[in-house]
Amino acid sequence: MTTADGSDTVERQSYWNHAKTFMLILAVNSSYFAQLTILVGAGAFARTIASVVGGESLVAWPASVIVIFIAALSPLVAQAADYWGRKWFIVILAAIGCVGCIVVARGTSMNMVIAGFCLGGVSSASSCLIHTVASEVLPRRYRSWAQATVNGSVGLGSIFGLCVGGALTRYDPNGFRTYFAICAGVYAFSALACAILYNAPPRQLQLEYTFGQKLRTLDWPAYVLITGGLVLFCLGLSWSQNPYSWTDAHVLAPFLIGCSLILGLLVYSWKMRSDGLLHHDLFHDRNFAIALGCIFIEGLSFLAANIFVPYSLSIYFANTMNPFQQALCYNLVFCTFLVSAFGAGYYVYRSKSVRVPAMIGFLSFLIFFILMATVNESTSQAKFWGYMVFCGLGLGFCITTLVTAAQFATPPELIAVTSGLMLSMRSVGASAGAAVMNAIFANGLSQCLLPRVAAAVVPLGLQQDLVGPLLVALTAGDLSKAAALPGVTNEIISAAATAMKQSYGIGFRYVFVCAAAFSAVALIASIFLRNPRAEFTPTIDAPIDGDPYVTKGEDERAMESCHEFVEIETSGKA
Repeated sequence: MTTADGSDTVERQSYWNHAKTFMLILAVNSSYFAQLTILVGAGAFARTIASVVGGESLVAWPASVIVIFIAALSPLVAQAADYWGRKWFIVILAAIGCVGCIVVARGTSMNMVIAGFCLGGVSSASSCLIHTVASEVLPRRYRSWAQATVNGSVGLGSIFGLCVGGALTRYDPNGFRTYFAICAGVYAFSALACAILYNAPPRQLQLEYTFGQKLRTLDWPAYVLITGGLVLFCLGLSWSQNPYSWTDAHVLAPFLIGCSLILGLLVYSWKMRSDGLLHHDLFHDRNFAIALGCIFIEGLSFLAANIFVPYSLSIYFANTMNPFQQALCYNLVFCTFLVSAFGAGYYVYRSKSVRVPAMIGFLSFLIFFILMATVNESTSQAKFWGYMVFCGLGLGFCITTLVTAAQFATPPELIAVTSGLMLSMRSVGASAGAAVMNAIFANGLSQCLLPRVAAAVVPLGLQQDLVGPLLVALTAGDLSKAAALPGVTNEIISAAATAMKQSYGIGFRYVFVCAAAFSAVALIASIFLRNPRAEFTPTIDAPIDGDPYVTKGEDERAMESCHEFVEIETSGKA
């Protein structure tokens, strides 16, 4: 039988070893679980770490460096794995993550801790391979289930990180050392499990070329452009409002240079090399471009929730919920994510549709952000717990569906690059989201904080020139210092605290309205996704038993491109 592209397919179902396949998926997913433990730790416990080792001004960097490394290295790792295999990239990068966790656990300064998180970011570059391996070792009709298991490990890792890390640091901030020592053990287990259980046969691309030929075949100009471009782009965004303004050279220089390098990558891939990192065959189906755009917005939306939902909990319920209880409330997002990821996998499998579940995901995000925009200082805790469900639904349905749609929209031999670009785009969206939302929040808060507090306390008898010191004391949580100011009474402190909550509420509202607008754009874009019903076949792209009942010509087409490139290189040298 012949496919639309003229290649031959085997007219029977692919045999697959269920036990070996499931053990392999469990092993690679354990690596993703480990990556989430360090990522959650970087975001949730950075301030706790700073209280022990110092460097409070650098608390935004542990999470930022991980996101930057994922964005910059995922495409490179994805394409290199096509020539050297997936296994040792996953194993070696997991070992690097183990070292990174040990460095963090033994950190004596924030710079040392950030260095450890940089190693954690390097290890997280293999996340695209986990999405790839889970999909290519199962029949294509189960691809959504494969992505559901991957996202299930993400949910479990997040839940583990928030619960275990929160419990260990609840009474003693030095508990972060124990937490990251546990993370190191999880990484070591995942590296060992992958080394033992991942024994897929090499594909033809791995055997055909020598080491030198493989190096020459890789798209090095694209790697330089995308790595440099994304690192500088994300660095500039990370520095915006943290601590520099948008007009400062620390922000503008890396941001503009990064944008120029990314533009150079697009021109290079369009005009100079059609079979490189941005292979032209990736864009024949509109679903891939739509999925890229949508997952950018999903990353932006998730970062908006990940930063400002816990922040709003700490402001509104500072006196009624301790940090561990606040973490448990936010943890409901990941509990719902865990369940909804499998719900999305089942829906896609049964309906052979990606349009409706993607719409459900972004509709859930839209509802969540609209609800959060209505929150104020009088909103009850119970409502917050309920709102978290919509955020978890959005995560589970969006990630599972969008990655499945992107992988079905591109040739099987480009599945690793497809996954790498998707994860990279999500990280870029997260970096952009953090910068944009922080700027929006800072602008909204700065416009109303001082005027509102002054309007609340000056009529009660406080001198105008003492409003600033009162704000500083209350922001630091130092009630004794606030009470020591001349003329300050309990009534004034209470009125100032209420005005502060109202001011922070306005800043939060601006953020959530902006996130809702982006979610609405993605909801509209997802309407145009094509349902790839014909792709739900029993074919296995990379069976682990070495019985490749795959479309004949997949590796051959990739090899032809490689042959052409190597021949050009050789003739050029001649």
